[in-house]
Amino acid sequence: MERIPTGIPGLDKLIQGGFIPGSVIMITGSTGTGKTIFGCQFLWAGLQKGEPGIYLTLEEPPEDIKQDAQQFGWDFSKYEKKGIFKLVYMDPVRLGSATVDIANLVRRFKAKRLVIDSISLIGLAIKDPSLIRRRIYNLISALKKTGCTTLLISEIPEGSDALSKYGVEEYVVDGVIVMKYWEIASENFGSIEIRKMRKTAHLKGHYPTFLGKSGLKVGSEALTPLK
Repeated sequence: MERIPTGIPGLDKLIQGGFIPGSVIMITGSTGTGKTIFGCQFLWAGLQKGEPGIYLTLEEPPEDIKQDAQQFGWDFSKYEKKGIFKLVYMDPVRLGSATVDIANLVRRFKAKRLVIDSISLIGLAIKDPSLIRRRIYNLISALKKTGCTTLLISEIPEGSDALSKYGVEEYVVDGVIVMKYWEIASENFGSIEIRKMRKTAHLKGHYPTFLGKSGLKVGSEALTPLK
């Protein structure tokens, strides 16, 4: 089966070479675990292959994201000028009702990769939990129909054992990658866990993540023994 390389060194070997084309993957975790960097790195990897990409931000200003990416040598402005990259801000209040607009943007731009950061903000203007879940379901269903490989970034509240904010995202998406921040014996480090990946014989366990000058990479040895 064809695979879309993630651009994260060490990750693809955990998931049979990458994501399935056209799949929707949720990257979830608490604040500071590297989710936004993951999204940028995924898009950057696609741009190196000439694949058009879109970063839809609902929180950080586009210029801030581009400046943060520069520290890893990712010059997104260059690809904006080439016409194969878009960094778009959307008011999170609109996200719940903008499903058609987002899908049409992906099709018009012929995007191969899309990142939405963060889907957790959909609840800012919608208080009814059932409506939030329905809007999320509709958005994910529409994205799958575009054929674009999509990353949905989601926040997990500190101290929560949940995989998502609304408890529905993980059931609708094709894959779930959990990013965590650990503190063991006065040492701090990150980890990544493949909780779900449809049509993929993925490895289980927590694998360490390292942040360097070129971005994220994943270690080859699981932090916890497999049962």
